[in-house]
This record gives sequence, C-alpha cells and structure tokens, in this order.
Amino acid sequence: MISQRATQSERPDLDTSKIKEWRSIVTLIVFVLTNINVLFPFHIPIYIPRILWTPFLKTASALRIIPPPQHPTRVRNGRPGPLVRFDFPMNFITAPLVADLFLLAILAIGAKEVRGGTLGDQGIVPYDIMLFFLSLAYIAISVDASGLIRWLAFKVLQKGGKVGHRLFFYLYTFFFLLTAFIGNDPVILSGTAFLSYMTRVSSNIKHPRAWIFTQFSVANIASAILVSSNPTNLVLAGAFGITFIKYTANIIVPVLVTGIVLYPFLLYIIFHDESLIPASIKMEDLPDELKNKKPINPNIPFAKGGLDENESDPSSSDDEQEKKMSLEEVLNPFLDRKGAMFGAAIMAATLITVLAINAASQGSHERPVFWVTLPAAFVMLIFDLTMGWLGRAETRKIAHEGRRRAETTLAERAETRRKSVTQEDLDAITPQIAPETVRNSDEKPQSFPEASSHILSGRTREMTGTELVSQEEKKLEPSEKPMPTTLASIVADSYRWAQETFPTTMTVFHHLPLALVPFAFCMFVLVQALVTKGWVPVFAHAWDHWVEKTGTVGAIGGMGFVSVILCNFAGTNIGTTILISRVIQAWEEIHRQNGNPISDRTFWGTIYSMAIGVNYGAFSLAFSASLAGMLWRDILGRKHIHVGGLEFARVNLPIIAITMLVGLVVLVGEIYIMRTDDPYDA
Repeated sequence: MISQRATQSERPDLDTSKIKEWRSIVTLIVFVLTNINVLFPFHIPIYIPRILWTPFLKTASALRIIPPPQHPTRVRNGRPGPLVRFDFPMNFITAPLVADLFLLAILAIGAKEVRGGTLGDQGIVPYDIMLFFLSLAYIAISVDASGLIRWLAFKVLQKGGKVGHRLFFYLYTFFFLLTAFIGNDPVILSGTAFLSYMTRVSSNIKHPRAWIFTQFSVANIASAILVSSNPTNLVLAGAFGITFIKYTANIIVPVLVTGIVLYPFLLYIIFHDESLIPASIKMEDLPDELKNKKPINPNIPFAKGGLDENESDPSSSDDEQEKKMSLEEVLNPFLDRKGAMFGAAIMAATLITVLAINAASQGSHERPVFWVTLPAAFVMLIFDLTMGWLGRAETRKIAHEGRRRAETTLAERAETRRKSVTQEDLDAITPQIAPETVRNSDEKPQSFPEASSHILSGRTREMTGTELVSQEEKKLEPSEKPMPTTLASIVADSYRWAQETFPTTMTVFHHLPLALVPFAFCMFVLVQALVTKGWVPVFAHAWDHWVEKTGTVGAIGGMGFVSVILCNFAGTNIGTTILISRVIQAWEEIHRQNGNPISDRTFWGTIYSMAIGVNYGAFSLAFSASLAGMLWRDILGRKHIHVGGLEFARVNLPIIAITMLVGLVVLVGEIYIMRTDDPYDA
C-alpha cells in the first residue's frame, strides 16, 4: 500500500563499471565516514573573529532581536580573546546532511539522486513513510501524554504485588503487548521513566539494569509484529510490496516464540541475581498525605513544584524529597481519562482502517497510507488543543504556583551553597594562619606564601560558588532591571504560554521524533547515490554468491547476521533497512535478467530475516543502532541512571545472540513448512 512495486523504468541499474570512477569511490568513502560519525558523534570548533562577532551582536540587539550582549566569557589575562568559539555538532542529524551537500558540491550526485531519495524510487516512497510514521507517532505519544501507559503500568505493579519474579513477568508481558499495538517509542518514553522511578523506591533492587535492559529489548522485539510499529518495517513493506496483514502473518510466529523463550533466559541466566530481581521486592509505601492527593498533570511546567529534569542537581543531598516524588510517580500516577479514551479509540480505529484498506487494495491502485493517518492525527491534535484551552485556567494556576515553589527551592539551594563555601574557606585558612601565631618574632615566615595560596584558592572557590549560585538564581527569577522586549523574549514568552495553556500538545510535539525526518531523507539520498554509482549492484552480486553457496538456510542466517551488524555501522537500523532493501532489489534484477528466478523459500526467507534483524539489531552493540536506543539513553541520563557504551554492548550481547538464534531457527522452520522451492511470486 505504501507504493507499487518497481515498474520497468524503475528497474535497478546493474552496471558495476561505474565504481572505477573517482566520484564513485568518493561516494563510498563519504558513506562509510558518515556512518562512523553517526556511531561516534563529535563537535567541530568554529572560530569567528570577535571584531566581527561583537558588531553583529550589537546590531541584532539594536534591532531588538536579542537582548543586549553579556560580558564575553572567553577571557585571557583579564581581556576577551580575539576569537569566539562555536561548536558545530556532527551527529546523526548533521552528518548525513553535510555528506549530501558535499556530494552535491563535487557533482557526485544530482537531481536524480535527490528526487529518488525524497519522492521515491523502486517502490520506496520516503515522504509517504515519514508522513505515515509521524502522524501515527503523534497519536501514540498523545495517548502516552494522557498518562495511560504509566497508569496501566501502575495497575500491573499492583497485580504483580511485591513478588519479584511475578512482577518481572507481568511487566515483561505488558511491555511486549503494548509495543505490538502502539510501537516502541511511546513505550520507551513512559516505560523507561516508570522503571527508573520504581527501582529507585525499591530498597532491595540495587541496580535497575535487569528491568531497563529487559524493557528495551522487549520493546524492540515486539515492534517487529506490525508494520506501523517501526519505520524500518514501513521501508521494508514498501520496497517489496508487502501488505500489512501478510507482513504480520509471516513475522508474528518467530517474534512470539522469541518473546516466550527470552523471558526465562533473562530471569534465570542473564539477570539471575537477587540484587537485580529479588524474590520479594521491598517497596516503600506512599505517605498518608499523598495517598488521597489528586495527581497533577506532569505535562504542566513545574507541576510538581520542583525543578525541571534538566535543572535538577544529581549531587543534591535531598534524596528523601526525590524518593518521595518518585514514589508518587509510581503509586499515584496522573491519568487524563478523556484524553486516554479518545486517543486509544483514535489509535485503534486508525490501525484497523489502515489494515483493512491495505488488504482490500491488493492488486489494485494503491493509495498512500498517510491519507488515513494524517487526518486521524489532525483530529487528535484538535482534541488536545480543545481540551487544553478549556482547562487553561487550572493549568496556568498550577504552573504559576509551581514556578514560585521552584524559585524558593533555588533560593534555598543558593543559600546552602553559599554557607558551605564560606565554611570551607574558614577551614582552609585557619590551619595555615594558626601556626604563625606561636612562632618567635625573629623567625622567617616561610609559610606565608603557602598561607597566601590557600587564601587565594579559597577566594577562587568562593567566587566560583557565588557564580554558580547567581546562575541558579537567574534561571527563574526576573532581573532587577527590566530587560527590553526583543524577538527572543517574545518567542520565549510565547513558548511558555503555550506550555501552560496546551500542556499535552506541547509535550507531544517535544517528544515527536522530528529528528527522524532530516536523518531519514538524507540517508535515502546517500543510499540512492550508492545505487547510481554502481556500489549496490556490487553488494548484490556478493550476496548472490553467498546464497548460491549456502542455500536457503544460509540466506536466512547470513541476512540476519548482516542486518544486525549493519544496524551498528550503517546509520541505525533505518539506514540499514534502506541499504539492504536496495541490495535485495538489485539481487532480484540480477536473477530476472539471467532468467534464473529466486526460489520462494530463499527470497521470502531473506526478506523476513532482514525484518527480524533490523528490529532486534536495535539492542546489539551501540546506542546508535537505533534512534530508540539514543532516546532510551537520554531518558535514563535525565533520571540520573548512566549506562555506558561498553555496558550496553556487554549486557545486550547474550540477549541479541539468543533472540536472533531463536527467531531465525523458527523462521527457517516456518519457511520450509509454508513455502516451496518454486519461483517466488513478487
């Protein structure tokens, strides 16, 4: 339904002689370097002469675009440096874009590649995929913002009680089923936060590793079931003309068996530790004053009366207050019943409609799927805006009161830090001065320089502490001298007004995976460049040789291995799916021109092995194997749970090994039972 199969004019070009051209070689090098950059992001320092930058700031300030410029921060010997430094990020958003611009500049790619990477080519229509995924993501994240996922998780927690293994099983099943329905992004958004709170208020869960890694792997396994659950599935279905129902029918058995086998493997082998999954979980009870308290919408700014996650201090000693807030998040969750019911109904109706129309359109003229999901997302948006406007008085009141309490918290923290710095200075100075008072008057005061150094260092610490305190106070408190109204201040005030008036809508837009759009389009263009420069046919011939030597089982196993590895080194699982889809299309064309058709077992075994690999590959070696992995890491970081790259790979290695082994073995059995060695039906 995403698009029709490639027409005769869209057949892949199998000319491999182009790889000898210098532009073709540069294209491959740029593609490899781009994917390495996605795996290892960095910043490029850019220096601008201050003599040019200062007049620019003054001009922008005079035009009331920005407030008056502050004192320069890069100071050398009391004077501002001659250069102003800016750090340009090279990450999964900017690296593919820079690569495309570079290839355009050297004429390695042109309008053909850009058109194929945006409007579509050979059955893959990028704009259709992006519109479908983003519109469906809005509905799913809106359901999440209503508090439904956390409320359901709370009910699962109540059902599981304090029996560790039973609760682990209930949460495992809950996240699996929920992901299969609404996709992995909303589950990772709310599920990760819920687990971080739950493990924090459990006294005998020493580390959340078992719970958070299980949730992440389960979310990516279950996302393989429905085409709509993951953009990789959309790319795959579009490239090979697979209807949504046929896709699910062929993939659901390997995925379900994987989920069933993985649970005991996690519980009794990988995380078989009483400190990770205790037999009995000791969870604190909610204080009496909070049990009957009406839950507050966490989408409202400063709803809890504390600091935002980005402003909270992980080194703060107020652990009791943080634990109480975590306990409230877990045991007294907010639920917008109207938003949850309406969003769930819209989500269900949209998915059913898409599946029905997709099945009915088989063999006829297909329509873009976003024709269904985009109107549904618009209806959801109108509902969110309407509910926000009707409840604006209450949400604004909560935001204003919470902001005042946050200001008080910052002031108290600043005063505490100021007292602490002063006491440290006294402790540092006194031991150095006291010995001098008992010395004879004729002794040379050799320790004076040492004492002076301590005094100066104390003053330095005091100034540093004061600067930190003043920075905290300036976060929320207005300055004594009113600043002139500027374009920047108008935008900031408008954004704050929108957050207070339409909290749900702004939260959804904040979590919407908009970064996927430039990344995906640029990766489509890069892969299209490999197609036109002859590299994809080379890869297709290599794959054809492998399949000829290993047969159907080798095709399934080889594709599963390659897809998992490439997820980590080929621009996430989305970039991997785009690249491998083009390779398989070229492989099809090789056999079509040779008059030697691929068998039904081999072809569809390869396709569904790739589907398993690109979904499971998200939890393999690197966070950048998927956008969901980077989102998961960022959420954990905001909750002060830091997972390193080595730990991510070490914990996931046995998980990805068992899941791929089980999934591919079941797929081999399914392929040999359901299909034959006759030529495949495209």
